[in-house]
Amino acid sequence: MTTTTLFLRFFLLFFLFFAFGVGSFSFASANANSGKESDNKYLSELRSKLQIEPITPHIDALSKFSSSEDELKGVTRLVYSKEDLEARAYVKNLMKKNGLKVREDAMGSIFGRLEGVEKSQKGGGHVVGSGSHTDAIPLSGKYDGVYGVLGAIEALGALKRAKFQPRRHLEAVMFNSEEPSRFGMACSGSRAMGGVLDAEKLETLPDVLNASTSFFDAATQAGYGSKWRGEKNERARTAKEMVEQCSLMPMDSHYYSFVELHIEQGPELEHENLDIGVVTAIAAPAALEITFEGDGGHAGAQLMHLRNDAVVAGSKLAVAVEEFAKHSGSVDTVATVGGFTVKPNAINSVPRSAVLEIDVRDIDLKRRDLVVEQIISTANKVASEQRVRVNVRMINKDDPATSGDSAMSAAELAASHLGHTQKRMVSRAYHDTLFIAKACSNVGMIFIPCFKGYSHRPDEHSTEDQMRKGVETLALTMAKLSRERPIVEDHEDVNQEHVKLPFFISEDDEENNNAKTDPPEPNDEL
Repeated sequence: MTTTTLFLRFFLLFFLFFAFGVGSFSFASANANSGKESDNKYLSELRSKLQIEPITPHIDALSKFSSSEDELKGVTRLVYSKEDLEARAYVKNLMKKNGLKVREDAMGSIFGRLEGVEKSQKGGGHVVGSGSHTDAIPLSGKYDGVYGVLGAIEALGALKRAKFQPRRHLEAVMFNSEEPSRFGMACSGSRAMGGVLDAEKLETLPDVLNASTSFFDAATQAGYGSKWRGEKNERARTAKEMVEQCSLMPMDSHYYSFVELHIEQGPELEHENLDIGVVTAIAAPAALEITFEGDGGHAGAQLMHLRNDAVVAGSKLAVAVEEFAKHSGSVDTVATVGGFTVKPNAINSVPRSAVLEIDVRDIDLKRRDLVVEQIISTANKVASEQRVRVNVRMINKDDPATSGDSAMSAAELAASHLGHTQKRMVSRAYHDTLFIAKACSNVGMIFIPCFKGYSHRPDEHSTEDQMRKGVETLALTMAKLSRERPIVEDHEDVNQEHVKLPFFISEDDEENNNAKTDPPEPNDEL
């Protein structure tokens, strides 16, 4: 073969590659841009059709379900208590009134679904979820968690009233037992969903309301646990079975995306006069208990050089904890000595025991764990210097979670369409989304401002306007995520379905859907 022939063949191949390859690339790019323009057009139309109803009346109604004697002193609502069951009934009725299909899992998390057209799981999870919790620590505020549950229900109700056509199913969720107040473990419901709840450990947790009751017993008494029956008549005869029935694993098999709506519980948005915070990462705590033991003695009779005072040791460690967090190199590192128990706790007695409960948080796992190591090392050093005995017990070490690009982009796009000011920020507080991230790789959170950043106290507050902006941002975010093409792009039938599916339900389709819907249950008044 001559050099000229080789050159001609090479030129022909290059021409064909350029003509078809670049042409195909340009066509794909054009389709992608067209898809974005179409999304923007329809989201703008959806924005104009959204009618968000007030959240405050429901916030106030749920605050009445409290064991606190004085409403002004805060809300107290522990999991599986009478007040908790009353709040659950209210949430389920509100879901039904917004046209959602309600189910509950074996531990008591509640799901309200707005059905999409996608019945299979091609391309990954087939549900877009949002929600939070309604249980409340003693004497707390009435917005923490509750706003995220009510906001998710209202967002789906508004989408349904706007006749939005979801492709993926949409779910509003009330997580079971986010607060640790009754059993000492936070986020038990979402931990189970993420496959990281140890059923054996769960059953060893003490119940502050009834020392002889286990978690499974309390769940059963509330109508869950062994009394629960699934949609296919599944049962949970043991704590292990209960936990397994709640699992949403493997990763991405249920949720395509999950976006939690929440008050910020910090002052940044209010200080910067911003409407929306798009969360990039959720910090996770390592919790440890450190006990110093001395020998004690009479405060007047025991000479100073003979003492091994447990409180002195504990105090030195408490000061060191603060310093380690301050000098970690990041403002995202925080450390707190939240509990300091002294025995015998008498003014005329040298302390024999000091127990420190320490919480260390960061969005960076290595940086947080370095602080934990410094605390433990210092505890041993102080014990040696003060001639006291020391015991270190790790309570838990949870991993931080990073938000998904798709979830963050959808929230930012939604806020922009609505004209809301926004910023990206981290969440330094604990949330159920931290554990849903174990079951879903595309999680996110939307924050709204709250008064002075106050939370877990009776004067916790967000205005109706602030809450409305959060709900409508969530509604558009979930709509966008519901209609997105799958992350896995090799399912042509799914992609074609995405292109052809109308963005809004026609009147004829709505009549057919209503004809298939079960009639509302009687006596459903809120």
